[in-house]
Amino acid sequence: MLWQVLISSHFLIRVFARTEVRKVRGGRLESLHFHPPSNWAQVVKEASQFMTQRISNDGLPEFVSTQVSEARRFFLNLNPSQQHDLLVVCGGVERMRPEYEVNRQDFPYYAVEFVAEGEGVLNISGNEYQLSAGSVFAYGPRVPHTIRNVTNKGMRKYYVDFIGKDSLRLLIEAGVLGDSVGYTAVGVASLRDLTEIFEMLIRDASANGPMVSEISESLLKLLLIKIAQHRLPEGSSMPRAYATFERTCRYIDQHFLKLHTARDIAADCGITAIYLSRLFGRFSECGAYQYLQHKKMNYAAGLLMNEGLLVKDVAARLTFSDQFQFSRAFKRVYGIAPTHLMQSGTSGQPQQNPRRGDSV
Repeated sequence: MLWQVLISSHFLIRVFARTEVRKVRGGRLESLHFHPPSNWAQVVKEASQFMTQRISNDGLPEFVSTQVSEARRFFLNLNPSQQHDLLVVCGGVERMRPEYEVNRQDFPYYAVEFVAEGEGVLNISGNEYQLSAGSVFAYGPRVPHTIRNVTNKGMRKYYVDFIGKDSLRLLIEAGVLGDSVGYTAVGVASLRDLTEIFEMLIRDASANGPMVSEISESLLKLLLIKIAQHRLPEGSSMPRAYATFERTCRYIDQHFLKLHTARDIAADCGITAIYLSRLFGRFSECGAYQYLQHKKMNYAAGLLMNEGLLVKDVAARLTFSDQFQFSRAFKRVYGIAPTHLMQSGTSGQPQQNPRRGDSV
């Protein structure tokens, strides 16, 4: 990568400036003495500063902060027409450095940011907001604001920048812009939904395929609707129970092949089956067992459609006692038998038919 070349070149220049050639005989180097720098930390610091300066002058827009340790970004149109109803300009996800602080007096577009990890502080519209996982905030043109990281492990936050005549209305409907308080920060009760939408946006926009503008616009609208749906009441914060719910869902996502019942999930996650049921009743539209079954059947559909496995082979892969038990479970989730799915020859995923309730 270019930045690696730049920092390496700067580092080598500083190092070889301390290297002395002692003996050259017949045009051939015979003796080379290296004098180590007295302060390696200073050399690395200068190289890092050099890298940051070059990155900011190497194709990134001025409004993009370089105070990040890692980033995935996309850019669609940095000089868009103001006549659009809604148009996504750019976006991405960044991990802030501990010293991260952005102080802007203006911004060329409207922006929505979502904190996935870490803590920080936002000053905007004359108010100060504490940021943590689940915080969502917005800003726009001619709106001074400051964003600052406050922990050793920098915040990880998603962002999307956009323009359009519908922007203000959509921000108001999402609850991040009010008539009296101006731009504000809110908490949301579902980090998973927002993370998934941002990841889809980054993936599709980065691919730059057909209809990328339309897809990005639709995902931005969905994002704002989800913010409105999951917005917590003013003054409240993310309940601790939600962190347990998120941890449990991640565990199921990673280990669904070895899990069989809700009791298995509860035991592996260190909670009771009753508490597990309460968590999914509070934060999900289906029970923990149904969530597990959806993961299993989605995996099974991929094996049937993409790898062409027989129903009995998929049943064995998912450790069902026989193919008939697997077929019944598949039909409960998708509404059709796996044999009918294979006969249909459809390239898409079958429609899910979720049902509430836990089976312990």
